[in-house]
Amino acid sequence: NMSDTLNLALLQTDIVWENKHANFRKVEQLLAENTEPTDVVVLPEMFSTGFSMNSKQLSEPGDGETVQWLKKLSQKYNVALAGSFIAGENEKCYNRGFFITPQDTQFYNKRHLFRMGGEHNHFAAGSKQLITSFRGFNIGLIVCYDLRFPVWIRNVNNRYDLLICVANWPQPRAKVWNTLLQARAIENVAYVCGVNRVGTDGIGLHYIGQSQVIDFKGNVITDSGAGECLAHVQISRSALQKFRQKFPVWQDADAFDIMP
Repeated sequence: NMSDTLNLALLQTDIVWENKHANFRKVEQLLAENTEPTDVVVLPEMFSTGFSMNSKQLSEPGDGETVQWLKKLSQKYNVALAGSFIAGENEKCYNRGFFITPQDTQFYNKRHLFRMGGEHNHFAAGSKQLITSFRGFNIGLIVCYDLRFPVWIRNVNNRYDLLICVANWPQPRAKVWNTLLQARAIENVAYVCGVNRVGTDGIGLHYIGQSQVIDFKGNVITDSGAGECLAHVQISRSALQKFRQKFPVWQDADAFDIMP
């Protein structure tokens, strides 16, 4: 049953610093070589620029060049695309997550800004979660540092089946990345897909990728290692639903409100 499964492609790139067109070409090349069945292609955080604080210079409107290019790509390959880019709106800049399908474009402005890298000085924080639906799966999207904040991404009443985290998560904190991805999958009884970049960025931070998909029991289904690659994973909705019925932790979760 095709609608029971979702084919994820984790596009782990060495992002060319602040060079949108070079990064577009890189993504185009990796997708042109892809022969596997694919429903969702997940790119790293700020896939087109790297994690740059030159937000004013690099920002573009929500329907600007990057989004137009993503829409064309989505239609060409009949896939959804997730990642983030630098968006500018009303004199503010956002680290803007996107989930773009051949039919539809949705955005998520990163809520938790990475203060240790000065992100809060160059970007405005978002205030709305994104949970969307695609090919029978409900999908949540978060960006990098958000992964550390479980209340924000708590899966109340199984609102999502898959949580996607797009990141530029540096190598010294690789243990944290691996641990939190597994913890989020376990506590939310959902699949978690984390996609991280590789290589060294323009301010000398080094990244070792380790893009991966974790199942609802916390098992790592794939790990992309440290090189540039496109990794494939298939996830199953019926397997998830069976486990949620058999082991309904979610029924005992605490109700709460997030303050604005």
